[in-house]
Amino acid sequence: MSEQYFSDKPLSKQDVREFSAELAGRQFRFRTDAGVFSKDDVDPGSRLLISVLPCRPGDRVLDVGCGYGPIGIAAAWLVAPTGTVLMVDVNPRAAALARHNLQMNGLTNAEVFVSDGLEGVPGVGVDWVVINPPIRAGKVVVRRLVAEAMARLRPDGAMLMVIRTKQGAKSMETYLDERYGRTTVLKKDGGFRVLQTVKSHESATKA
Repeated sequence: MSEQYFSDKPLSKQDVREFSAELAGRQFRFRTDAGVFSKDDVDPGSRLLISVLPCRPGDRVLDVGCGYGPIGIAAAWLVAPTGTVLMVDVNPRAAALARHNLQMNGLTNAEVFVSDGLEGVPGVGVDWVVINPPIRAGKVVVRRLVAEAMARLRPDGAMLMVIRTKQGAKSMETYLDERYGRTTVLKKDGGFRVLQTVKSHESATKA
């Protein structure tokens, strides 16, 4: 079996490449490598999520599982000049690429962390969480990431998650709605759904 992109110790032989992609109304350049998710182009799920990003200048965003950075970088562009983005990934190779890609695209309002979950990320409140979850890591891992991310959301903040319909989008929608707050489908396309969960005040008290 090939190496999983969410490994904290990628062993794949490096295969650095670059490509351009238009996201959030701007052309970006990305450097990628072997051992990271969707190294040849921005994946359809991330593109769908980026297409509905509602963040605005001044907002604070948390990108969980940022990979080489397309979602977080698009968010940094949208919230500039006064907003900020925190980007985190367990894969140090992906995190290094995300830092490079921020610099290559002239964005200085984002910071990248290497961490399994959010333990290594400053504990500040955010307005938005964005996540293209590592479904193949399993339900336990995904739900842990969701719980940690939702804990960072300010009351009435929202999480945007993109997930394939055939990989459990409908059951995830129900789980999020029952546990964390009102969850709706922002957009459906190409077998993916973008779920938005608005954090309820009551969800902070749930175990």
